[in-house]
Amino acid sequence: MEQRNLVVFIALAIAILLGSQYLLPHPQRPVQTAEQAAQNNAANVSPAGPNAPTGTQLPNAATEAAATETRDQVLAETQRIAIDTPNLKGSINLKGARFDDLTLTRYRETIDPASPAIVLLSPSGAPNAYRASQGWIAKDPSVKLPNDDTVWQSSGGTLSPKTPVALTWDNGAGLTFKREVSVDDNFLFTIKDTVANAGTAPVALYPYASVARTGEPAASSTWVSYEGPIGGYTTGAEELSYKDVAAGKTVPKETVGGWLGFSDKYWLAAVAPDQKTAITARFSHSGTGETQTFQADYLGAETDVAPGASIDNSGVVFAGAKEVKLLDHYTKNAGLPNFDRAVDFGWFYFLTKPIFYLLDWLYAQVGNFGIAILMLTVVIKGLFFPLANKAFKSMDKMKQLQPEMAKLKEQCGDDKVKLQQETMALYKRMGVNPVAGCLPMLLQIPVFFSLYKVLYVTIEMRHAPFFGWIQDLSAPDPTTLFNLFGLIPWTPPQFLMIGAWPAIYCITMLLQQRMQPTPPDPTQARMMQFMPFVFTFMLGKFPAGLMIYYSWNNILTVGQQMLIRRRGAAAAAARARA
Repeated sequence: MEQRNLVVFIALAIAILLGSQYLLPHPQRPVQTAEQAAQNNAANVSPAGPNAPTGTQLPNAATEAAATETRDQVLAETQRIAIDTPNLKGSINLKGARFDDLTLTRYRETIDPASPAIVLLSPSGAPNAYRASQGWIAKDPSVKLPNDDTVWQSSGGTLSPKTPVALTWDNGAGLTFKREVSVDDNFLFTIKDTVANAGTAPVALYPYASVARTGEPAASSTWVSYEGPIGGYTTGAEELSYKDVAAGKTVPKETVGGWLGFSDKYWLAAVAPDQKTAITARFSHSGTGETQTFQADYLGAETDVAPGASIDNSGVVFAGAKEVKLLDHYTKNAGLPNFDRAVDFGWFYFLTKPIFYLLDWLYAQVGNFGIAILMLTVVIKGLFFPLANKAFKSMDKMKQLQPEMAKLKEQCGDDKVKLQQETMALYKRMGVNPVAGCLPMLLQIPVFFSLYKVLYVTIEMRHAPFFGWIQDLSAPDPTTLFNLFGLIPWTPPQFLMIGAWPAIYCITMLLQQRMQPTPPDPTQARMMQFMPFVFTFMLGKFPAGLMIYYSWNNILTVGQQMLIRRRGAAAAAARARA
């Protein structure tokens, strides 16, 4: 019965691993630079939302023309304000006052420190355009407002954490628009707009902001992490697929505060209003193929600008890396609700995030995430020690009962019902629980998936080195057993890319298997012998950090079993002497 339960458990684990790709949301592959959709309030518009008065329209995602120039060429064609912070380099386009040029200086495309920095935002007209902007919609379409073709006047200087910049534009008909842009040391821009009315009639305006990207990111080959259109509100997070947005299946959301944008595996671009402001949040789409545009935007409530008066509107733009502690900081200090949900911690959020924080704390103590994973394994092993202790004692008793089990099989012959009855009676006499051995493994499945999530989706694990050949714990082991770990000049096919750590995992699993009782059924016994190799090929493409965790966990398990066995033998010897 114990072996049957173990086989059922293994089959269930395999089913979960393979079936999750259908149960979990399918993400999109991260695009490190993406797009802008030019928007204006005269064309290509759609309803603003159920809260807006009839006739008010919000700029929709505008289809981009195919890119004909390089990113550098497009940047050189427009007037810009430089951005220089400890984490960002780039510029604001004075034409349209758009954020469309940002590079994340602390993050590289590969583990090579000389590789290019990650480019997040790029201007319209360049490949993979990606931009964020803020502006106004007029209730009266005849009112002249700044749009994507408007060239703003700058106060000069470079935008930095200590030096905000000011932009102005006069519509020539009594309205003056002023914009102050500031940035913190990380990835958050704050925009304060002011509109002054020097005319003789009141003007009704609606504030809006948007983030748009050109081209749908290619479908991701993994099911682990959600990537795509995302919004965060006080009621929780909303994840939408590019496919649903393109099909027009999304519905505008009425909310107070919140944020929305596009989430890649490690990067996020999002806009958010003042968190006390009622808005209509929406995702839209236009075009096809490489020139299609996806847009996330919100529209605020109507505000009247009386003659001789002015109004203000504030919003923020986040464009940067999804660092967990930083997202939590913005939730607490900027009021962005559920901002940490931009990191896809998954179904086991309540477990995954604490595991991340524990791992990050251990890293702060030792300075190496690989060592921190080893220490985390010891902590988890300690938490499960009482259950594992009981299970190992039960398995050890099971192993001692194997001679008795063999005798029962001979006595009962082909009478399987009698064999089962006699086996259960034997377990009862000897105080053996046939399912106790599966319980610790079953309870560790959520821990396994949570740690997998941490290693896969958190940017803190990205390019984190261990020792030797492991220079990125979030990536699979780069070596392979089938070319003798690089000694043979041959690159095996992907399914044979079984690295050194997966091989170590297989060896430790074989050692652990030798400590367990052999199934009395020869077919089950042969099946169990193959399981370490099956799991090695299944998990060989998992992050190296996970292989290190599982290998180290197996080694600790073997040591624990040996210790229990020695204590059991010593206790038996003491009873014999007595």
